[in-house]
Amino acid sequence: MTTALNPDPDGSPRGDRPEAGVPRWRKAERNRLLAIRGALPLEYRAAVTDRIVQGLEEIIPWEEGTIVSAYWPIRAEPDLRPWLRAAHERGRRIALPVALAVGEPLEFREWHPGGRLAHGLWNIPYPADGPRVIPTAILAPLVGYDPDCYRLGYGGGFFDRTLAALGGSPLVIGVGYPEASIPTIFPQPHDRPMSCILAGAEPIRRR
Repeated sequence: MTTALNPDPDGSPRGDRPEAGVPRWRKAERNRLLAIRGALPLEYRAAVTDRIVQGLEEIIPWEEGTIVSAYWPIRAEPDLRPWLRAAHERGRRIALPVALAVGEPLEFREWHPGGRLAHGLWNIPYPADGPRVIPTAILAPLVGYDPDCYRLGYGGGFFDRTLAALGGSPLVIGVGYPEASIPTIFPQPHDRPMSCILAGAEPIRRR
């Protein structure tokens, strides 16, 4: 069961909820978790990423029409680029998200190894020439996550807006390290849970 919040008129939650309000609590928790992630040894991050890749091969139903949206790693996120290249070599279709404007849903463009890249918000690379596509599976990097598969991201709200705009039921896989696990993100009405979460050292969490 998710944790509901009943805010006071000033927007701060009541009872045993974050006294400063969810947005400020999330900002502090995000900074804490990013500091932990950035301090993880490279060897450990690589080992967790290997186990994430194994989980992806189990979860993703590769079939005709499958398009997987991945991500270009930033800030010590699990680096799945070798897996993406190998998947493309096996004939699988890969896309990357495109973030061009704050407050707008993501677009997705098909990606090919060696293809020309442009840079969007926060200088994140995306395919400059790939066609726009609608993914059937989306990999969402996690800053934090809770037992109900709710995701704490970077605070821009891109994935929540994107999932709302896409409609349907894409497979959404949260990807991160086990150190990102927290008891709750205090989900709000706009928050969209992931279908499942892969955190390497833990069993696959499914909603």
